[in-house]
Amino acid sequence: GAPPAGPADPEAARRRAERRAERITGGAQELEERLADLLRGGLAAADQPGYGLWEETAARMVDAQAPGLASRVRELGSIPSSGPGWPARLLEECALLHLLDSAWLGIDRLPEPLAATVRTRVGLTAPAEGPPVRDRWLVLAQYDTPDGKIVARRIWLYGRETGRTALLLSFGAAGRSPGLALPVGVTIDAEITPHPGSGRLRAELGRQFGVPSPTGTPPPGDTAAEAIGGYGDALREDPWLDAWPVTLRDVIPVPSGDGWQLVDAAGDAALPVAPAALSRPGLWKLVALSGGSPVTVFGECGHRGFEPFAAWSTGSDDDSGAGAGAGVGAGGGIEGEAGADFEGGTETGTAAAVGTRGVAAAAARSDTGSGCGRAEAASGIVPLI
Repeated sequence: GAPPAGPADPEAARRRAERRAERITGGAQELEERLADLLRGGLAAADQPGYGLWEETAARMVDAQAPGLASRVRELGSIPSSGPGWPARLLEECALLHLLDSAWLGIDRLPEPLAATVRTRVGLTAPAEGPPVRDRWLVLAQYDTPDGKIVARRIWLYGRETGRTALLLSFGAAGRSPGLALPVGVTIDAEITPHPGSGRLRAELGRQFGVPSPTGTPPPGDTAAEAIGGYGDALREDPWLDAWPVTLRDVIPVPSGDGWQLVDAAGDAALPVAPAALSRPGLWKLVALSGGSPVTVFGECGHRGFEPFAAWSTGSDDDSGAGAGAGVGAGGGIEGEAGADFEGGTETGTAAAVGTRGVAAAAARSDTGSGCGRAEAASGIVPLI
């Protein structure tokens, strides 16, 4: 038989890493030139039919072995068709892409934690490192998203003892599910090893001990204002972060114009529900679960709003509306710090909450398959995605 493979040659690995870094540098420089050409020519050109700059540029970034840059370039291509206000959004994303290019080109001058984040953002994945963290991990959410020719699966965990939130990522070919799967709502006794960079959220699942057990209480939650502050703190470490995981406590889903808000029951602030979540059945599950009463919700808080992934009932059976009215109306209006302005004082707030209760009742009666009646939902976690 063949002799056993010897240890990897560290010098050969170093040369391969240097060659890849050189290719990424060339790709970043080319991308800077294309961004400059776009801005000199005007953003209106981005909306021309058949405009193929984005796919061509993304392909060039793939050739440069910078899949992170390629992914962000493809996102630029979808903005001109995203509706009114797209030029401002396109300019914002171009600025973030320029910032990432500049960070890579000057990576030697960055502190190591930020440099690790930049390497991750351009597509250089670093292996999980450091001592494993053992905890009783609550599975908060699991969902799949297409990512080019592959499917990415994201699983969010919360450590009961450490209070840490972790993200498990796995991938599968198009049309095939990724291998890793954990039932939402169970708690597993396991070890995880974090990856460097990006707030050290991403981790690899290690050894598991014992048998998974049903969930108990949800994680301790934050107010809407605290959630926004947490996202702001995370942006200092990773300026390209779209959203940050957070659990909101005692919030009430309330309709607002063409969308929805999650309003603090104390009446201090509100978070708009992200546009991507407005068309999902999970939003109606959340409304039915609340019935106008406060709930606890886990999701991601970002510049687009809050995206709910899972929820828990507070166990309140008060359908009189008094609790909901007090939760929304106290203080003569609610001004959401995420750009949501809620006017109207106690009477208007109560009416909105009662309206939510009516929507919830209709959703529960319609039996659309959400499986989210209040009696059932109060027993544990309700997946929303």
